[in-house]
Amino acid sequence: MIIKVAWRNIWRNKRRTIITATSVFFAVFFGLMMRSLQIGTFGRISDNLVSSYSGHLQIHKKGYADEKILNNAFEPEESLIKKIKNTKHVKFTVPRLESFALASSGEQTKGCFVTGISPIVENAMTKISDKITAGKYLSPKDKGALIGDKLASFLKLEINDTIILIGQGYHAVSAAGKYPVRGILHFLTPKLNSSLVYLSLNEAQDLYSADNKLTGISILLDSDKNTALTKLKIKSFLNLKKYEIQDWGEVMPELKELIQTKSVSSWVMLGLLYMIVGFGVLGTIIMMTAERKKEFGLLIAVGMKKATLAITVFTETVFLGFVGLILGFLASLPIIIYYSIHPIYLTGTMAAMYQKNGFEPVIVFSSDTGYMFTQIFIVLFIILTASIYPIIKISNLNPVDAMRN
Repeated sequence: MIIKVAWRNIWRNKRRTIITATSVFFAVFFGLMMRSLQIGTFGRISDNLVSSYSGHLQIHKKGYADEKILNNAFEPEESLIKKIKNTKHVKFTVPRLESFALASSGEQTKGCFVTGISPIVENAMTKISDKITAGKYLSPKDKGALIGDKLASFLKLEINDTIILIGQGYHAVSAAGKYPVRGILHFLTPKLNSSLVYLSLNEAQDLYSADNKLTGISILLDSDKNTALTKLKIKSFLNLKKYEIQDWGEVMPELKELIQTKSVSSWVMLGLLYMIVGFGVLGTIIMMTAERKKEFGLLIAVGMKKATLAITVFTETVFLGFVGLILGFLASLPIIIYYSIHPIYLTGTMAAMYQKNGFEPVIVFSSDTGYMFTQIFIVLFIILTASIYPIIKISNLNPVDAMRN
């Protein structure tokens, strides 16, 4: 009976009901859209960097994080690599030798980041072969190189041209070599396109006189949400006096700080939106309570218990909120799903700005359900909080005074 009466009551004044439901509708709609956009876009940026290069976790010789030099390379222990591979959530372990060099071709020179890789294992993790726009991928004992398309353009290199690398090897040994360009790569992250050179692991170790040595082991997990847990598990058997382990946020602190900053600013905007909606809902409920004061007094005078009346009014408020909440969710869901499958690729000035900062110029929504329920619970909390006002007024209501007014 209470549910039936409450539902009929909210439609006695259709204008008031529509105003309240609309304010809740827009709160849910814009709240979900803003949060989805923020999580999806920055999730895409971090996923691109994690899957295309860094991995979720990295293991180095102790001290490498503070001083990323070739002298901090190490010889990997087979038993350690086996333990890591057998750790839950670990998909791939990728050995690498990383250092810097001066890349040259003709009169053009440019600093680059040289990475020695095990071609088969690396491709399983980062799918480098899918990023080749010209040429072919490296074989395990290949003596050639893969380079980013922007670097190739700057050095005016094409397939089978020779790139010369000059740098400093292990323990200050001179490092110099020339390599035919086997393939040209295009990454989703512009910074990698302009600086990255891949050699097979054997060739990189030979170039830098670092036989059997690695600067790090990158670890790709089945999901980013398992990063913290897996890091703790590996730490439990890792010799921390000899090695160190970092997650992608520690490897790329600027990106993590940027995501955190944007997340805070997004929550501030959402907070302002919810505050406006909260006051709007509360104002409507105060107006409704004042208009129906005489009605409440009459119902109590003819024998209706205050508790029953309070529950009825509370149910009305919940109905008002749920109408807007459900409509807002249903309206935003198709848009979120569509743009999570079909991202918006930016062009012109906006694309140039994204690329200048080293990000893929794309806007993508997240279809993850976690943040959706969070936004819905926040709006529901606002509605339930606002419904306390009429309950207090009814509990303190004097039916005689209410009917006189």
